[in-house]
Amino acid sequence: MSDEANENISGFEKVSNTITVHSGSSPVFIAAVGLILLWGITGPIFHYSNTWLLIVNTGTSIITFLMVFLIQKSQNKESIAVQLKLNELIAASNHASNRLLNIQDLSEEELKTLYEHYRKLVELTQTAESSTQSHTVEDAIDCTLDEMKDDLKDDLMKNAKKIAIAGLYYKIWVDAIITER
Repeated sequence: MSDEANENISGFEKVSNTITVHSGSSPVFIAAVGLILLWGITGPIFHYSNTWLLIVNTGTSIITFLMVFLIQKSQNKESIAVQLKLNELIAASNHASNRLLNIQDLSEEELKTLYEHYRKLVELTQTAESSTQSHTVEDAIDCTLDEMKDDLKDDLMKNAKKIAIAGLYYKIWVDAIITER
């Protein structure tokens, strides 16, 4: 299967996969340290000239520049692979919610909202009478909505009291004006 999969990828893909795999290996690290030591040893031979300094600066800059793109490509590929594996696990589980399959396509604000619902789900689970009692995201959303309704009722009651007090002051003020006349 691995040979069949390798036949379908481009030459660039093969080269970048090879570089990615080998660049993190111990032999490549030892070779890089050896090159730096060799460069350092040749310093006195070249009298620490500007050309001698330029060689290592240019070489490391080019390698770093190219490695940034290889690392990003590798990270993107790995991220997609992990996402697909998670999607497969969610799809295969009878108790999992399929609504999270395309979660990576949500906006940051939508992800924050979903995170808050799951945070609420954790709170529900922690305050449950039984540690085996199951809760859903819908429970968390309902609980959040109930809390919002309670907060709104509290705000309305506070405002109603303020309005009642203001009305009372207004009545006292009007009565005072009438009694002065």
